Amino acid sequence: MAMATINCDMGEAFGIYRFGDDEACMPYVTHANIACGFHASDPNVMWNTVRAAKKHGLAIGSHPGLPDREGFGRREMKLTRQEVAALVLYQTGALKAFLDAENMPLSHIKAHGALFGMAQKQRDIAEGIADAALIFDVPVIAYSDCAMSEVFTERGVPFVCEFYADLDYDDEGRQIITKEHHSVGPDAVARKVTDAVTRGVVRSVSGKEVAVVADTICVHSDTPNAVEIARAVHEALAGLPAESDAR
Repeated sequence: MAMATINCDMGEAFGIYRFGDDEACMPYVTHANIACGFHASDPNVMWNTVRAAKKHGLAIGSHPGLPDREGFGRREMKLTRQEVAALVLYQTGALKAFLDAENMPLSHIKAHGALFGMAQKQRDIAEGIADAALIFDVPVIAYSDCAMSEVFTERGVPFVCEFYADLDYDDEGRQIITKEHHSVGPDAVARKVTDAVTRGVVRSVSGKEVAVVADTICVHSDTPNAVEIARAVHEALAGLPAESDAR
């Protein structure tokens, strides 16, 4: 397979509040997932983040989340398929307006936080995301061997499977979504990403080696040492043979 890309969740500030050092991470990533106002961000933050990502030559996608700023979109909600499709359409459409203003294409959609986790387990949630992705005719960042990958495959939605450089994994090979991210060691992250890309495995919190698919590596800009992590992932991938295959 082709070398894994590196995506980063960005634009998650709000008003005068700053959250993560987006631009410092940009030299080390290939794709920016920009928050669209529901779990974080606002119009000025969105536009400024689009402009910064454009300057660094990044592919830009929407990062729609649940309408829960207090919980940063990391708490589950009960939603219908149509509600999910509507919130993804609404948020992605808002971001696309700023992309149009900068003559930039919409690259992809990546659901945020609990919405992403819900879509792994609930087909209706994954169907709602697929409904929106097909309208915009863009690929989706997804997860392997779950409701998301099943629905997207069935409906012909192009997708890549994500691996999280800075999150822990459970014994089922699922990322553990927490409300706050803690710092992690760059060297440990580099080893973890290398194993995921070259061997298709990660060690769970209980020490079990579990299977993962790592088409794209995610780093979070709100992790305390996000720039060091992004740099470590970038250097780890740059040091791998071009034909590394995780499957």
